Amino acid sequence: MKDNLQGFPRRTSLRQLRAFGAYVKAGSISGAAETLGLTPPAVSQQLKLLEEALGGLPLTLRDRDGIRPTAAGEEVLLALGRIEAALAECADAVAAIAGVQRGSVAVGVVSTAKYWAPFALAAFQREHPEIELKVRVGNRSQIVKAFSAFELDLAIMGYPPEDQPLERATIGAHPHVIVAPPDHPLVGRRALPVAALARERFLLREPGSGTHALLRRLLESAGIRAAGDAILLPGATEIGSNESIKQAVMAGMGIALLSAHTVASEVQDGRLAVLDVEGLPIVRTWYVVRRTDRRAMPAAQALWQHMVREGPAYLPRRPERPSAARSAA
Repeated sequence: MKDNLQGFPRRTSLRQLRAFGAYVKAGSISGAAETLGLTPPAVSQQLKLLEEALGGLPLTLRDRDGIRPTAAGEEVLLALGRIEAALAECADAVAAIAGVQRGSVAVGVVSTAKYWAPFALAAFQREHPEIELKVRVGNRSQIVKAFSAFELDLAIMGYPPEDQPLERATIGAHPHVIVAPPDHPLVGRRALPVAALARERFLLREPGSGTHALLRRLLESAGIRAAGDAILLPGATEIGSNESIKQAVMAGMGIALLSAHTVASEVQDGRLAVLDVEGLPIVRTWYVVRRTDRRAMPAAQALWQHMVREGPAYLPRRPERPSAARSAA
């Protein structure tokens, strides 16, 4: 197989790689053709040529959920991401040489940061109207995956991955608290041990989110078991967004560990209460991160400097406690 791949770089075109990327993303030949402005037979031909260049290795598998890339296909997608990133960098660099004050920045925002990061990004846009911002919001695993595929210039997150070549700069503190409805029996009790919460009905984010991982570690520290990424609590309910969890807590469905920045206004006006739990708040850090193996273009560098310099001013104030509960500050 190694001998069959000797001529792979010479026999492969950007058109073939883009056809494969569009096919995986669309899930069908016709969808890829529509994305690329080609005919379905033309897309099929590009995919065939690409597989032949790889010595006949299959690049996709089909199951009941549709198509998915094989291990070889994942490598091709990673190469495509690197190439597209290099081409975008080249375009920005040429524009900078020509004295054109413009550019674009792809920035990822973990969903917990959407309560404050858009205000910081909006301020940057007002200062740099010539720079196009492409913002992607997702949970931590989605943002990390986008970084791996070279789809982002920067990201705003609390848990940068350790297995990627990233540079990080601190924006500010990121506290996490456990919230409950104001009439919950535990509101007003002092220094609750974490183990006392084991029988409570927890509302939690999906595995892959930062708050899910943080809650799992907090519970494990109190001897509450977890199996892999699963949190083993009676009656635990997984809910897909912080906003939905807040609404469910206010409705009396349970309690939740959430970023204090996502619940500041609800605590302030008395719709939620912060429980006084030993060891909380857990204070993490907000970072802006970027790849060290990717050249920072002028537009991305300008946003990096803005987030480091101005980002802290947009962090919400830590929520004040209701009168019955001790402050989470």
